[in-house]
Order: sequence, then structure tokens, then C-alpha cells
Amino acid sequence: MLFKVSSSTCIWMRLIVALDTTLKGACSMSTEANKVLVHRFIEELWNQGNLVVADELLAPEHVHHFFGEDIHGPDGVKQLVSGLRSAFPDLNCSTDDMIAEADKVVVRFIARGTHQGEGMGIPPTGKRVAYTGIDIFRIAGGRIVERWGEVDMLGLLQQLGVVPSMG
Repeated sequence: MLFKVSSSTCIWMRLIVALDTTLKGACSMSTEANKVLVHRFIEELWNQGNLVVADELLAPEHVHHFFGEDIHGPDGVKQLVSGLRSAFPDLNCSTDDMIAEADKVVVRFIARGTHQGEGMGIPPTGKRVAYTGIDIFRIAGGRIVERWGEVDMLGLLQQLGVVPSMG
């Protein structure tokens, strides 16, 4: 059954469709901006070791959930980055996948480096390692508010010779 629509109703319907399209465009721009923010986090903070950028990219209330331990604020993350980069001075993380939806960005990465300093209580081995991981970032107000990190720690420890390889 057809129904009659007034011309003013048609105008409102067109406006709603236009706004919906515009908002969808804004949301995709927002997810793109979130991806750029996470890319900077990986490139500038982790790969370049630029600790100052943590204050710009991370919210003051930032929480990083990592191995059942929460690391709080930009200063906590700076300590984490400093510790890992002192153990692996040539650390480089490359992104295999980056997916964004709403306020979340998911990254699948591989990190590579040479174990040249003490880290996690393990004396330097000189071994070149590569380990994979997945991070989920939550972004609010243009900053990273929360991050959940999972890495292949068993694989890393096996490469360092701390844990025997299976088989």
C-alpha cells in the first residue's frame, strides 16, 4: 500500500539521509584519526624510543593491561618502553594488520630486535629475536586511554634460550 508524503516531509527525510551519510563519513574519519594516533604510538614511542611523545599520545589516566599487571599513566609506559629498549636497543615493531571500529584500534604486529642488554632479569644473549603480538587500544578525546597487550612470550623466551623449545 502506498501512502502520501508531503513535500515538507520529503525535505526532512532528505535532510536525515544527508546527515546520516555525513555522520557515517565523520565516524570513518574518526577511525582513521585513531589509526594515525596508534601508528604514531608504535613508530615514535616504540620504534624511535621518543619517550616525550607518550605525554602527547596517552591520556593521564591511561592503563596498559599487560601479563596480568596494569601499568598506569604515561610515566609507567615510558618505563616499560625504556626497559624493553635497553634490552633490545634496535627494537622495531612492524604492523601486519590494523583494524579500527568506533573507539577501538586492533593491531597485529611483529617485533624484532637483538638482545644486547639485561631485560626481565635475563642477561644479554646477543641473539636476534622476533615475536608476535596483538594490541587493542581504546581511544577517547584524541588520546589512548587503555591498551590490552598480548605477546608470544613463550616464543621470545625460547629464542633467548631461557625456556627449551618443544620437540
